[in-house]
Order: sequence, then C-alpha cells, then structure tokens
Amino acid sequence: MREETPPVYRAQSPKVVIPCLAPKTQRLPHSSKRTGLVYDARMRFHAEPRDQEEAQSEVHPEDPRRILEIYKWLWDAGLVPDDEHPKADDVYLLWRLDIEHATAAQICLVHTFAHYKQIEGYQLLNNEQLLAVVEESQHDSIYLHQETFVSATLSAGGAIAACRAVVAGHVKNVIAVIRPPGHHAEHDRPMGFCFFNNVSIAARVCQNDFPDKCRKILIVDWDVHHGNGVQKAFYDDPNVLYISLHVYMNGKFYPSKKEADHRHCGEGAGVGRNVNIPWSEQGMGDSDYIYAFQQVVMPIAQEFNPDLVIVSAGFDAAEGDRLGGCHVTPPCYAHMTHMLMSLANGKLVVCLEGGYNLTSIAASSVAVTRTLMGEPPERLTPQDVPLPEPTAAGRAVVDMVKRHQSRYWKCMYPKYVEQPANLKIELQREHDEKRRSQSKELWDKYRMTELCIVNKRVSPSFEQQVLATPTFDQDRPLLLIFHDPPEVYTFPDPNTNVVDLHNIITADVTKHYIDWAVNNDFGVIDINIPKHVTDSEGPQGYVESDDPAERVSAVKDLAKYLWENYIELRDHNSQIFFMGQNDSYRGILEFLGENESATDSEMGVNGVIGFVGECVLTPIRRPTDDYIGEWYYKRSRVFVSDGHMAWKPERSRKIRKKYGQLIRSSESTMTNMLAEHLRDVQEYLMTETMEWRENRKEESDDSDEKLPSIKMEAWAHNGSASPPTKSPFPPVGMFGVTGPRSSASPGKGTRYA
Repeated sequence: MREETPPVYRAQSPKVVIPCLAPKTQRLPHSSKRTGLVYDARMRFHAEPRDQEEAQSEVHPEDPRRILEIYKWLWDAGLVPDDEHPKADDVYLLWRLDIEHATAAQICLVHTFAHYKQIEGYQLLNNEQLLAVVEESQHDSIYLHQETFVSATLSAGGAIAACRAVVAGHVKNVIAVIRPPGHHAEHDRPMGFCFFNNVSIAARVCQNDFPDKCRKILIVDWDVHHGNGVQKAFYDDPNVLYISLHVYMNGKFYPSKKEADHRHCGEGAGVGRNVNIPWSEQGMGDSDYIYAFQQVVMPIAQEFNPDLVIVSAGFDAAEGDRLGGCHVTPPCYAHMTHMLMSLANGKLVVCLEGGYNLTSIAASSVAVTRTLMGEPPERLTPQDVPLPEPTAAGRAVVDMVKRHQSRYWKCMYPKYVEQPANLKIELQREHDEKRRSQSKELWDKYRMTELCIVNKRVSPSFEQQVLATPTFDQDRPLLLIFHDPPEVYTFPDPNTNVVDLHNIITADVTKHYIDWAVNNDFGVIDINIPKHVTDSEGPQGYVESDDPAERVSAVKDLAKYLWENYIELRDHNSQIFFMGQNDSYRGILEFLGENESATDSEMGVNGVIGFVGECVLTPIRRPTDDYIGEWYYKRSRVFVSDGHMAWKPERSRKIRKKYGQLIRSSESTMTNMLAEHLRDVQEYLMTETMEWRENRKEESDDSDEKLPSIKMEAWAHNGSASPPTKSPFPPVGMFGVTGPRSSASPGKGTRYA
C-alpha cells in the first residue's frame, strides 16, 4: 500500500474577496469598518461521550456550551445582527464571517502529517475505542468524540478566516468564538483540551498568503495556562513575538513545564522573541495584569512593531474561574484589548482559548467585543476609587522579567549586567559578609556559637547560618528563629550603578527578638536562610533569588536536622517555640506535618509564630492525622500582611483551623510587620512560659533560704567565728549552683560555692 505524503501548502491569493460592507466613510477607513465575528455551531459537536460523561461526577471543563454561552451573551447585548430581520443600523453590529475547515496542508504548516492523520482517524472509532485510546495513550487532559476532527478543523479554520479577513482589510478586527482551544497542542501531539494549534496555524497561513503585508506577528496569550504549543512553534522564529502571561508556580501549575519560566526567551534567530511573564502564585488581579501590560507587554510590542496582533484569549484568569484561581475582571480584559488595538494599525484578532466558568467567559468576551467595536473600556474601579497597587508577588515577577528581557529589548530597564566590568579581582557577595558580621556581633553580646550542620554543598552561604546561645540545651524555654537576611536599601549612582557604602542602609529587626529572648531566659537558636546560595563558579553580576520551593524544602530539612540532632536529644521537656517568616514559615509547617514527634503533647513543639507577607498562606497537613489542624490552631500565632489575598472581601468565608490563628497586620512589608508585632510576640511568649517562670522563681527562693544555714554550718565546722574573706577568683569544684540570671548580664548565671 502506497504511503501517503504530507500535503504542500500553496499560498492563496491575497486578493481573495471576503464579502463585507465597505467602510462607511473613506475619511475614517479603519474605524468605520465592521468588527468580524467567527462562530459556527458545528464546533459544539466535539463533546464528551455520554457514557463517559455519566461515569464522572462533573461535566468536563471544556464544555461545548462555552461558545454557545458567549454567542448568547453577544446576542443579548444586541451586538449580533438578525439575518432574518435586517435593520438599517446593522452596520454598527458584528459582521459574521463564513469559515471553512482548515486543510491538511494548512495544519501541517505547524503539525506533523502523522499528527493530522491521527486526529482524522478518530472519526472511524466507536466510543469504547475512543475511551481506550485516551486511557492507553499519552494523551494529556483530553477527551475524544467521532466529531472531534470536524470541530478541531473548523476551529483552526475559524482562526485562519479571522486573520485573513483582518490582514486583507475586509474587517477592522475580529472576535473568534472557537473551540476546541489550541495553544497547548504541540506539533506532534494533542494536550490540554487542544488538538490543533489554531493561532499558530493562522499565523503561518497569513505569513504565506500575505508575505508583504504580514511578516511580523505578535501573539499575546493571556490564558492562565502557558501556551507551550505556541512557544514551541515559533521558538526560533525572529518574525513572531510570543508574549504569555500565565500562572507558573515554579512549574507546578499546568502544563507544569520549566519552559514556561522567564528564562526561556527563544533560540537561534528567535532569541528574545519569547517573553514569559510567569506569575509565582494564583490570585493575580486587574492591577497585576495592567502593570504587566504597561511595563512589559506594550513597550516590547511597540519596539517589535508587528503587522498583525493575535490574542490567545483564554478567560480562565477571570474572576470566578476555579481552575485559574485569579481575579481578572471584564473591564480589565477590555483595557488590555484597547491597548493592543494601538498596534499594527489596529489589525487585531482575538481567538478564544480556555475559560471554564460560563458566566465569566461570556461577560469577559462581551467586554472585549464592545471594545473591538469602538466602545471605550469601562472603569476598572468605581469613580473616586483608585486602582489598588499590584501585589508584591506580581511586581516581583514583572521586575524580574524586565531585567531578564533587557538584554534583548532597548525599552527594558534596568539593564542586565552579566558581571561588573573591568574587575579582575575576586568578588564577594555582601549577604555572606553581612552574616559574618551578625555572627561576630551575636558572639560578642551573647556568646552565640555556630552549631555544626553537615551539608554536602560547600558554599560560603552555609557558614555561620545556625547560631545558638550557650544555654540552648538547658532546662529553659527554647526559641528557634528562622529568618530571611535583613532587608537592605541602596541608593546607587545613576551614572555608574555603583553603590557607596554610606548609601547602603540595613534594616535588621530580628536582632531585637534575639535581644529580648536572651534577656528573658530563653535559649535561642538563630537560623538565617539565605535567599541565594553563593556559587564560586557562578556569575558575579545580578542573580535572582533561589527558587522559593527549594528554600521551603531547605528549611524543612534543616528543622528536621536540628530536631533530631540537638533538640530531641535533650533530657528534659522544656518548652519549644518555632518562629519563621514567608518561605521559612512554610518550611516549618512542612516539617511539623511530616514529623509526629515534633507535635507530641509532652515533648513536642509548644508554639509556632509565623509572619506571612507575600507568600501563599499555607495550612499544616498530615494525611494520617485528622486533628493536626486543631493542634496547630491552639499553638499558633500567624501575622498576615494587610494587603494579603486572605483578607480580600471575596475570600470572606471562614478560614479553616489548619491555617492557624490568623492576625491581620496593619503593615504590608516584612520589616514593618516584624517591628509592629514585636510586643505581641513578647506577650505571647511570656504568657506561654508563665508556669515555668513561676516554678523557676520558687526554686530560686528555696535555694536562697537554704544557702545561709549551709554556709554557717560550714564556718562552724571550720572553727571560724566570722565569714571567710571573698576570693577574687571564681569558685572551683564540682558543686556549682546556677542562680537566677541578672538581666544586666544576659547569658551568665551567678555561682555560689
């Protein structure tokens, strides 16, 4: 049997006529054109087989009703003309574009022919065979139907028709209500509800059909998931700029690939043409997306100067979408659309991707469509209500992207510097020097010494990170403080980027906690968790902080090491308190969740103090213990920053006990939070250790009462009528008794012979 060969795509004439009304006035040739609409009910044929659907508790998120709901909302908004009863003012409504199935030749501009034939072959299988294909193959997050191929080729064909109509000038822009989505589909396999990569195919077709008018294409992907398929399709193409805003969460959010991080910027001729804005957490809202557009998307897009803009418009970052977990509103989508309309002479195509809350995607689509048709976007907030500032996590991601992309784009600042120029001497990172300075200060004041921590990685950053008072193993309350390095504020020279030492200010609040704890009879272990582990072979210029997940894991492992090698070996059950901030706090919770001995009622931890500024609010988890949340709630004080997502009105539902006793701070920065709640922590610790202090006082009083009679008996036994002269030297012998510590001499007891 003769093997089929892949079809060759032959460009269509750009003069192909698409029926459309002419501009209403030549004086406004663009704005007086119509906005196009792509919608075909046949795209709803791809549906989850009935028996498979009934076997599951919920309907699959990629539901055929998605496009129907959007179309209904457009109709109800009065934006779709009634073909049976046309009106004179229909020229102000959407213009319905006819679409065709994408051909094999068009699809194979992006996908392999084998992939095309595979999807085509699903038409010949029954439901049982289709289900077996899904279960036995490597297909990722998809379902199959005999009409899958029909719907998928119509979806790709709809994107092609939309882009060709805009480039040819027959409509000013288009809203394409298409499914199944496409941005996850890779060249040789379907995944993530996607079969053919719609926008990628449409981009390639336009480059072939309009080589003079459509050479440079910008694809903006605001779907909450990274468009891995689009990125791979154009990763080495200098003429296609792909910008994606998506939740990344260190590769833990679908599609869970490291290629979605900000470091993947293209390769070969396409280096710099891939821009990922990877949100570090869910919960991003309007302020974050507008900030990213103003700081990254629009400056880079304007410098690129595209001939056509295509939006992979997933609406799963919209408020109300449970899969996305973000809070983007319809007005925000309208504002982003409005900004993109300023590019490429207004040639803009918006193609539906994801979005699984029917109300959210419909409302967002209507807002985008009205903007495409010429209506100004609605306000992001009510009148006289300012737009909230972007979240700290959002600002950090945007600034990180700007710094990384600055090597490829003139508009991006601050500029990336690989290493200080013209310096041929060995350099040192200041965070290592600062910790050495802290270590010396703590030794001078409290004789705090380094605890031995066996670590296979050799780095200056591991030196003197764990310091303990001489009394940490004695029968007294023990406070373990896991903290970040102190915050540093710098004022660099604007011309040289050099910072003079007198223009460096350090805010070290942790030392005030140590001072108070030592002066109030606590044993203290101070644990500094560096944000970057120095690598002598690594770059000497700007480096990003280490992965937060790795820091959390490091804290968990370090807490376990200290517990097993120092704390658990003590021969008494004095009280133990853990204190941590952000990633350190999360690491402490992971340690407590995995180690039952640490939550023992007699020998375990007595209290946990957490400071949550910008990280995700973390619960304690232990699958085998239903009461661990109750245990943690009774023993915790968790101070949460004022601007944290936990306090948003939409999250006003009761927070479960597994998150601990939450206390809302009036501050938003970690330094200010630590300073504000110093007294609260002191009062909590004093209250929790009150019984120990009372017992200690009683023992001290008993010792003081017995001591004079013991001394008098000793003098009488020696035949002396008067007390001996006080020796200038400290007593020597086995029987030293440690008395109450003087507050003026922390860490030193008074000894009696």
